[in-house]
Amino acid sequence: MSVPTIRVTARNGSPVHPERRYVLYWMIGSRRTRFNFGLERAVDAAALLGKPLVVLEGLRIAYPWASDRLHRFVLDGMADNARRFAAARISYIPYVEPAHAAGRGLLEALGRDACLVVTDDSPAFLLPRLVEAASRALDVRTEAVDGNGLLPIQDADRAFPTAYAFRRHLQRSLPAHLAAFPEPDPLARKDLPRGAPVRPEIAARWPSASALEELPLDHRVAPVPDLRGGEEAGRARLTAFVSERLARYGEDRNEPDADGASGLSPYLHFGHVSIHEVVLAVAAREGWTPGSVAKTAGGSRTGWWGMGAAAESFLDQAVTWRELGFNAAARGGGDDRFESLPDWARRTLAEHASDPRPHVYELDAFDEARTHDPLWNAAQTQLVRDGTIHNYLRMLWGKKILEWSPSPEDALHTMIELNNRYALDGRDPNSTSGIFWVLGRYDRPWGPERPIFGVVRYMSSENTARKMSVKAYLRRFQ
Repeated sequence: MSVPTIRVTARNGSPVHPERRYVLYWMIGSRRTRFNFGLERAVDAAALLGKPLVVLEGLRIAYPWASDRLHRFVLDGMADNARRFAAARISYIPYVEPAHAAGRGLLEALGRDACLVVTDDSPAFLLPRLVEAASRALDVRTEAVDGNGLLPIQDADRAFPTAYAFRRHLQRSLPAHLAAFPEPDPLARKDLPRGAPVRPEIAARWPSASALEELPLDHRVAPVPDLRGGEEAGRARLTAFVSERLARYGEDRNEPDADGASGLSPYLHFGHVSIHEVVLAVAAREGWTPGSVAKTAGGSRTGWWGMGAAAESFLDQAVTWRELGFNAAARGGGDDRFESLPDWARRTLAEHASDPRPHVYELDAFDEARTHDPLWNAAQTQLVRDGTIHNYLRMLWGKKILEWSPSPEDALHTMIELNNRYALDGRDPNSTSGIFWVLGRYDRPWGPERPIFGVVRYMSSENTARKMSVKAYLRRFQ
């Protein structure tokens, strides 16, 4: 088996059944065919057992915030996967649930013919509960494989309070894992038996939905025009970013008018692109090898990777901050609850909870971008139209919600609701950390003490507009 053992966890005590028909890969987090540790583990097992591989990729209908936008992005990825698995002669079941609970029993039915079930080990959203419930129901060994980040989640046994603390740990631990990247194309393995007919009664019992508009989704949240999901679109976005915008990432990422961000977060969230492939693409552009990393772990944002300043700035976001969110989701114990904020932040917010607010808006006003602030309204309009907010303005967006909500708890509810309803990278540990950063997580007290914020970091639209160019942004999203 080629996947590092630290990334593989047995989720039940059931045995492997070598006499059964196939190995089953239940694709739920890493929805891609390349650079996928979970798929690689399933392919290895199928070759070892001399059995073909069956892949089940499901899409539930009743997940929170289910909408045309989110469904369409996943369906685009399923279409890419269907083409790749068909070309490799591997049985692939892209099951789209047509009604609530219609898919109940499908995994167990497929599992009855499986020698082994392999799935993805992700701390994101509903996935841990899905895997836990399924593992109890299956009578066959079920393994969950961590393909979330460069650093295996099991490498850290605690949640880190700051990016600096996590960065030091990452810099100490990551060199040992840089030699163990996933295979670029696990489907190319020559000794993998091909073809595995699934019992016809399974396809008859669980027909997949076909028309998006007929599904019981939130049709008001439409797909983002001209933005396709899936592995192929994600890899094209990665290629374009590395070749066209990476060199100026440090200067442009915080400028709303420059459009310097990578645009990769939706593809990382849905598992259409692997962070390993992202790092390899940046490394190729920089002429970098794993031996280039510094021998010390000082926690600095720059200098450790041994790349240029722009690449290091990007990797601090894509690796350090992203994986810090996964660390909180896996080790923090309720990372999406107000009570998970640091003591100092909860204390100062409580002390100022009754301060008069200059403006107070309800959820509908925020949703419809009906505030007095044109820059905030533009950021919310971008979220609703494009499924994302410019990196820097997302922080301002959250800070103003805190300032204009009746309480910090109301502000948290509003941020989570709007982010998860509209953002293509919502419902993700990384975007959850960004929301909680607004309220003080991963930050420190900042003086002077202010109304409403206390010593939580303050931001204003006026200062933002003075520091950076926003004229074109305001015109675009007015």
